Amino acid sequence: MTDLIGGLRYAARQFWQSRVFTTAAVLTLALGIGGTTAIFTLIHAVMLRSLPVSDPGRLHRIGDGDNCCVQGGPQDRWGMFSFPLYERLKADTPEFESLAAFQAGGPRFSVRRERTEAAARPMRSEFVTGNYFTTLGIGALGGRVFTSDDDRPAAAPVVVLSHHVWQGTYGADPAIVGSTFVVEGHPFTVVGITPPGFFGETLRGDPPDMWIPLKQEPMINGENSLLRQPVSAWLRVIGRLRPGAATAGIAPRLTLVLRQWLQHDSGYPANWMPGVISALPRQTIEVVPAGAGVGVMKEQYGRSLQILLAVCGLVLLIACANVANLLLARAVARRTQTAVRLAIGASRRQIVTQALVESVLLAVAGGVAGLVVAMGAARLLLSLAFSAARFLPIETRPSLPVLAFAFGLALVTGIVFGAAPAWFATRTDPVDSLRGAGRSTGDQSSFTRKALLIMQATLSVVLVAGAAMLARSLDNLERQDFGYQVQGRIVASINRPPVTYTQPKLAALYRTLEAKLDRIPGVRGSGLALYNPLTNNWGEMVLVAGHPPPKPDEQVGASWDRVSANYLQNFGMTIVRGRAFTTADSETTAPVAIVNEAFVKRFFKSDEDPLDQHFGLDLPENVGTFRIVGVVRDAKFASFALGQPARPMFYVPLAQNVDYKNPMMQRLELGSHFINGIMLVTDAAPGALEPVLTRTLADVDPDLTLTSVRTMQQQVDLSFDQERAVASLAGLFGVVALVLAAVGLYGITAYTVAQRTNEIGIRMALGADRGKVVDLVLRGAFKRVVTGLVLGLPLAIGAGRLIAAQLYGVSFWDPLALAIASGSLAFCAFVAAIIPAARASSISPMSALRTD
Repeated sequence: MTDLIGGLRYAARQFWQSRVFTTAAVLTLALGIGGTTAIFTLIHAVMLRSLPVSDPGRLHRIGDGDNCCVQGGPQDRWGMFSFPLYERLKADTPEFESLAAFQAGGPRFSVRRERTEAAARPMRSEFVTGNYFTTLGIGALGGRVFTSDDDRPAAAPVVVLSHHVWQGTYGADPAIVGSTFVVEGHPFTVVGITPPGFFGETLRGDPPDMWIPLKQEPMINGENSLLRQPVSAWLRVIGRLRPGAATAGIAPRLTLVLRQWLQHDSGYPANWMPGVISALPRQTIEVVPAGAGVGVMKEQYGRSLQILLAVCGLVLLIACANVANLLLARAVARRTQTAVRLAIGASRRQIVTQALVESVLLAVAGGVAGLVVAMGAARLLLSLAFSAARFLPIETRPSLPVLAFAFGLALVTGIVFGAAPAWFATRTDPVDSLRGAGRSTGDQSSFTRKALLIMQATLSVVLVAGAAMLARSLDNLERQDFGYQVQGRIVASINRPPVTYTQPKLAALYRTLEAKLDRIPGVRGSGLALYNPLTNNWGEMVLVAGHPPPKPDEQVGASWDRVSANYLQNFGMTIVRGRAFTTADSETTAPVAIVNEAFVKRFFKSDEDPLDQHFGLDLPENVGTFRIVGVVRDAKFASFALGQPARPMFYVPLAQNVDYKNPMMQRLELGSHFINGIMLVTDAAPGALEPVLTRTLADVDPDLTLTSVRTMQQQVDLSFDQERAVASLAGLFGVVALVLAAVGLYGITAYTVAQRTNEIGIRMALGADRGKVVDLVLRGAFKRVVTGLVLGLPLAIGAGRLIAAQLYGVSFWDPLALAIASGSLAFCAFVAAIIPAARASSISPMSALRTD
């Protein structure tokens, strides 16, 4: 212990005497350790961190599918269930002491505090069973949580508020508990506030602001209620195991229950059943640990975080190589001192130990500085990936596991980059060193330093090429033809109208609203839609009149939207055949539809004319519902499929109604008339339009609330937040890698010039001009760069193959990306080498020959 403390003191004195070296090494390590720690911070938060609940190890999720938010058919990998199916599963899982269901995805409801707020505000809500909080093991900060008595149809309507809304929106007012909130026009009593840090069972941006008992869903959703529909899967399920119980055997049992239910109790239409039966072997339910909650964000961001962790790992290796080179140069400069220590009795073990102590101490200092870098990098990544989130329950301050990771990483890093200098220290011959041997370029550290420099160049090529591929992919995504005008369009999302509205009242509401929107100053046109592009996706089975019934597993689905008469035209969507909608397409005329080109390719043969053909949805008796009056160019409405060809899609007029006889279809028809989207043709800024739109909606109906106002370009940008975050950070670390490689090349080139001062003096004395000296130095530097390129380009192609799934319109061997990487490294190498080369060419032969 005494030797260790003495070694630490000696190392600290050495670093203090070499402050420039110490600062450079610590900053270099801070970048590598900090970047890697930042990504681990997010990996820990997204993939590893347990929910802030009691005994999370006993929580398990029924189903592991990540679909959202309402599914109307077989899911293969099940993760959502209808309420009747949930009750069936609950009865067949005695291993769980409680099994809670909760809504997959939370809607925004219009909410206002009675007698305090005149205008409603949008709040994200989640329907949950009465045992939700007790299953998770969560109590209330104030008031109480739900009980089973709250989850009865006849129970008094109650809600539980989240802590972040109670604190941020209502100023932590204790009088909130017991107050009345009007939710979608219905009074609810606030019975409790959740504890701080609880964000629900799912880590996501903008988690629920409030929770509502599941049995109150019919009151809020009216005829659109999902509660008793066996067809619609919309609930996820988490259970708490009984003490001593195990999950072995539960999944096969529930899979058998599911398959029997699909055949006999699912409520699927008869024409669906052949496809359902053929798909039964693929229908499974898994039981997975849920201590970390529902892993939606893990599914969405796991691959991106792995890519960034690999990027940061390569930067850390480059940083280690850079610092190892610095330490080797320092060891060369100190070899006389080392020889003296060996000559007076120091053992080689002591020399190696001291070198490793210095390396580890340097790494720990870099780790401490890296924590600051880690917090900044984590915040940057979150701001890029969740730019639209009002609240994000991810903490960037280092937790104990993150601190342990950073400390362990610093120790490993210190050993890695300290190994070469420590080894070099043992190769010192006291006699030769004291005689002055080793001044030439052939000293024992030269090969190691050059190898480390080549490694830096190699890894830099891989990083820059990968970053260039990701950046080009993002550019291709953003610049693709979406099928509608992005510029000069504003899209707004609103809470749906109250469910008490009848269809005639809705039609009158929409006519009034469109008239008012068209009169807003600066607005050149408007449109209403069930949903705007990149905000939602509705899909149904399509049956074409005159075509045979679809075969099992045949692709017969299409997305669809309900739009006002001028919506498509005002959005700049081109009609390629037939006509657009007009105001004549009203509730008094037969239903019509406009289909896109992908719809025509899927459902009609090449020699069939789609115009005036009829099709319907889901059931054979609906096959003649819609007459096709136009074909529109393909447009991308689904945000999750922007990297894929346009999906088959059709549009129907908002003003028209279909008189279905089937209850399931009646609910679908009614629900599709409650719009969420407004589109405006204007050059005005969203900030200027928001108060005007808020007043306009309030004039039409005080319960209509605005949830967002964006330009269409902003909406497009939001769809690529994850890709932009990965590309931006990869590009940033690629630049860091280039800078570190350039610094390393500069250092070794300057060192080589210093070692060869005598040789350069002799060359110049014998007639070599400055150009030849510069050429000599540059050729030496570029030999290492070329070696790095030869090794790095194949590795970059291999890395491109690994990230090929994240690329759009870019091959894994993209020539431009490889050229950018090669050119960037060559440019940085030239800048780094030309300075010592110029210094070498200015050496006076007489001064050089006098140099010892």
